[in-house]
Amino acid sequence: MRALARAELTLLGRSPGTLFVALFVPLALPASLRTTVKDMDLAKHGLNLAEVLLPAAMGFALLFAVYTALVSTLVARREELVLKRLRTGEAGDGEILVGGAVPAVAIGLAQCLLVAVASTAVLDVELPGAPHLAVAGVLLGLVLSAVFATLTSAVTRTVESAGVTVMPFMMLSLIASGITVPLEVFPDRLRTVCELLPLSPVMALIRGAWTGELSAAETLGHLLTALAWIVLGCFAVRRWMRWEPRR
Repeated sequence: MRALARAELTLLGRSPGTLFVALFVPLALPASLRTTVKDMDLAKHGLNLAEVLLPAAMGFALLFAVYTALVSTLVARREELVLKRLRTGEAGDGEILVGGAVPAVAIGLAQCLLVAVASTAVLDVELPGAPHLAVAGVLLGLVLSAVFATLTSAVTRTVESAGVTVMPFMMLSLIASGITVPLEVFPDRLRTVCELLPLSPVMALIRGAWTGELSAAETLGHLLTALAWIVLGCFAVRRWMRWEPRR
């Protein structure tokens, strides 16, 4: 796994397009979101600007640095027959997938840490009152993004078409998982449905680390929802993962 991760990291550095999306897009998007968020009546819902922008920046990192980048990587390795050749060696399927995902996950984790530190200086954000929720949310988000990226790669024919196949999960997450628009502003019935989406519990845990408004029951519910999606995603990957080029 260590050798695979090192090789993938080297190849990632040789792909300017993927590297740009992974490194710079997640950091640039929150700045463009600030104007829109400032027009919302956040105080009515017990939120402030920092409590919306900080989780949003981490959500962008999960979607672009991990999910989008990893889909392109896995499809490229499959079409080049790399995955097929690796399966003939000593590494098992899980080791191949985890080793290939390590660089993207590491970049996503580094960006989440960078966002948290930078927000303290730029947005004058205080340290989270419940840091364990932030840690749990980020770790679950990294795993979820990697699992769904692997699943999306199974239905992606070429690297070029990856820009299309990632859109359903990405747009659903951006709009309805509390990344660009906090779920607190949604009507109650719509909010209840949106809370069941894959990245919704992740965003709720991260935001709850700073707001301190999550009860023990709500925290447990979000943790179980995220874990349930991970289990379902892993089952789907094991069932439908494609190791050879789609023809």
